[in-house]
Amino acid sequence: MNLEFAAIHYRIIRDRLRAEDPQIDEQTLADTVEGLTDLHEIVTAIIRAALAEEALATGLKGRITEMQERLDHLQDRASKRRQIAKDVMVELDLKKIAAPDFTVSIRPGMPALLVLDEAAVPSVYWEPREPRLNRQELLSELKGGADIKGVALSNPEPVLSVRTR
Repeated sequence: MNLEFAAIHYRIIRDRLRAEDPQIDEQTLADTVEGLTDLHEIVTAIIRAALAEEALATGLKGRITEMQERLDHLQDRASKRRQIAKDVMVELDLKKIAAPDFTVSIRPGMPALLVLDEAAVPSVYWEPREPRLNRQELLSELKGGADIKGVALSNPEPVLSVRTR
């Protein structure tokens, strides 16, 4: 609400100053309006909040990476321990072990597919894939001045740039 009010106030003052002095240069106009409104302070506060949230997101990404590594390590250890238990039970021909909190058993598995020679597999078993557009190459060609039917470069959108010290 404050931002909307400040933006309206900013426009009114800027337009009034321009009407009263049509020869005013842009820098003087901007400096004058900045001194008469609090729009700059509001936008500054918004950018500060965005920077703080981006910093939190960066920290969270790092933490997620650490936690993902830990998860992978735990899953790997669990898999290895299950494999050890399976190997021992198969080697000793133990079909079932009952514990108070779980039961573990060895049962016959299902056969898995082994592809010995892909070239020998009949075409009926191959899935056709839809062609995909190579957007990066198209963009590069268009930026290089190529005229390619069916594509064009869009009008550039304004970009907000925030540099921190």
